[in-house]
Amino acid sequence: MNTKDTHFRPNCLSFVELLAQNIALISPTMTAALIVPLMFSNTGNISWLSYAIGTVMLLFVAFNLNQFAKRTTNSGSMYSYTYAGLGFSGGALCGWCLVWAYLFIGLAGTTGFAIFADKLLQMVHINAPPVLLFAICLGVSFIMSYKDIKISTLVSLGLEAFSCFFILLLCLIVLGHHHFAVDKAQFSMQGVSMLSLGMGVVVAIFSLVGFESSTAFGEEAVNPLKNIPRSITWSLVLTGLFFIFVSYVEVLGTHGYKDTLDKIDAPLNVLADMYHVSFLSPLLSAGAMFSFFALASSCMNAGARVMFAMGRHEFFHRSTCAAHETHGTPHVALGVMAAAMFVVVVLCRWLFKIEVLDEFNDAGTMGAFGFLGAYFLITLAAPVFLKKRKELKAIDIAICAAAVLLMLIPAVGSIYPIPSAPVKYFPYIFLGYLGIGVARVMMLSFGAPDRIKAVQEQVHTDHISGILAPQE
Repeated sequence: MNTKDTHFRPNCLSFVELLAQNIALISPTMTAALIVPLMFSNTGNISWLSYAIGTVMLLFVAFNLNQFAKRTTNSGSMYSYTYAGLGFSGGALCGWCLVWAYLFIGLAGTTGFAIFADKLLQMVHINAPPVLLFAICLGVSFIMSYKDIKISTLVSLGLEAFSCFFILLLCLIVLGHHHFAVDKAQFSMQGVSMLSLGMGVVVAIFSLVGFESSTAFGEEAVNPLKNIPRSITWSLVLTGLFFIFVSYVEVLGTHGYKDTLDKIDAPLNVLADMYHVSFLSPLLSAGAMFSFFALASSCMNAGARVMFAMGRHEFFHRSTCAAHETHGTPHVALGVMAAAMFVVVVLCRWLFKIEVLDEFNDAGTMGAFGFLGAYFLITLAAPVFLKKRKELKAIDIAICAAAVLLMLIPAVGSIYPIPSAPVKYFPYIFLGYLGIGVARVMMLSFGAPDRIKAVQEQVHTDHISGILAPQE
């Protein structure tokens, strides 16, 4: 196949489908089902406040990201944008961070799917090995993504909506049991330090990452300069409010339970039993399973498109920028992402004997480092990009500075106080991965300077000179 002549299917993703991609990757159910107890272990009764701060912080990042999204568009997500602002080195490292981020958050989706699929199967006395469940999740995700991105995103939205409906229903039942009274304990800072609040924001970032994934679909979106920025902002606002509400209800609802919230591994099922609606447990487990499947699928889609864009510039092998002639999907990059996800999750299970729940927690933490690195780079790139276009204003610089300062909270919180093993090693593993990316950048800089110069000229034409993608 001639990779130079193949393209994605244009104008096939509307605002709803772009919003679906973002929300599926954020995966609201993941936080409600597994992450709120982790948040409670850090910030206790004011867990909702960590989500509020995390949402505001990422809205500053989204503002900087939308400086690009409302002016120019392309496949490749923040990789292409950062390239336009910071040049080859900054763009390549941003893309390198995103591949890591989508890989590991996708693994969190895969392991989450296995956890809740196993819970459902146990209800009917069926045992299935985790590796089989991993294969089902990733195999079906690949087939859907290979065939049609439109179907993949709509299925993701439908599955997430199914799950969130029953979660919200359960929350209303809990609030009704308490006569919708305000829980004053959740508005007191007593016993909570700024350091623990910072750790809570780290967890909030884990919950909220992925709001930017629609930027990877610039060549497939309808009216991308309008719909992509809207999908970024709305996905972040909607899920941020959802997390604030659900964390508040879970903390309220588990008061008086024999275990504290941080000791509960399935808070939604516990709440269903506590408030005498146990019939919701299978539906909640099914919803969580569907949601984690949507998360794995969304990460595979977004990661493949970043790899596709980087393959065009030969950071990855040229074959990764092939688009299927019939389906208009990046089938080679999708295959690479699916294979990498399966290999990593199976090796961690078989070779390192890591339990599936621990795989979930570790994968989410690892993925958050990749997103944080990409967010730093896109934030720094925004004012440079605007200056190149002669559109930079003082407010743009101020918002960039605010975003950077806010992101220092989770950056510092991830290494101090020193977490327990194996989490304390994760930042250094990620730095080693970044070192490989830097080595690749240097190899191309010295080995193919003419190619890089040609790409930079093309990027300047596409993103800086005002030649924007046509709107429909």
